[in-house]
Amino acid sequence: MFLDDFYNTSNNKINFTRIQASNFAKKIADDFNPLHDIDAKRFCVPGDLLFSIVLAKSGLFQQMDFTFSGMVSDGIELNFPNDIKGEASITDDNNKEYMHVKTSGNSTKNEKTIEALIRAYVEFSGHTFPHILVKLMAENNVMINPARPMVMYESMSIELENVDFTSVKLIESTSKLTIEGKRGNACLAFDLISDGITVGHGKKHMLLSGLREYCQETIDVIVNDFNNTKAAYIK
Repeated sequence: MFLDDFYNTSNNKINFTRIQASNFAKKIADDFNPLHDIDAKRFCVPGDLLFSIVLAKSGLFQQMDFTFSGMVSDGIELNFPNDIKGEASITDDNNKEYMHVKTSGNSTKNEKTIEALIRAYVEFSGHTFPHILVKLMAENNVMINPARPMVMYESMSIELENVDFTSVKLIESTSKLTIEGKRGNACLAFDLISDGITVGHGKKHMLLSGLREYCQETIDVIVNDFNNTKAAYIK
């Protein structure tokens, strides 16, 4: 599968180099979160890459819930299940959990189906900032700390009518941002469409910290820096 370029396998364990994880974020997810930059001090492997590997190894189920409980840095060796019966955890050899997965319903390991869903979801997910979050922050008169922008992937879920499709796209449905002091929880809802028919729904939850009063000029600088970084990479 196309994911093979973005991780390494040794003794049935999976690990990532910074280049592999960063390339997945930028080339597949179009995600330019600075946490995924090769030289980032707090570098972490994209949650969407962990999600993708679970699907590639264990299959796609009608109902899936993913909870992210730890940041994966380069070099950490992880244990991924080849099959999931109800639920499973992604852990290291010290039993530290980085992601928990719950599944139910029918499943498939059809590579075309799984690749179609992976590519559609991670493209949607990678465009969370600035496409969706800036609008939500403006509506709630808050913004992230420009000096230390902390936006963490907390969880996601999908619920499918069936797993028989081989092409699919994601469309944003409703999104909201709930504020509690200097923290916010963004819920991004989406529909899954195949051949013009809605085949499922999903939600992505993100945690925002260090919130402060919204300032359009500051947001414009953040977005401009983001776009410049992306443009420089594409060149």
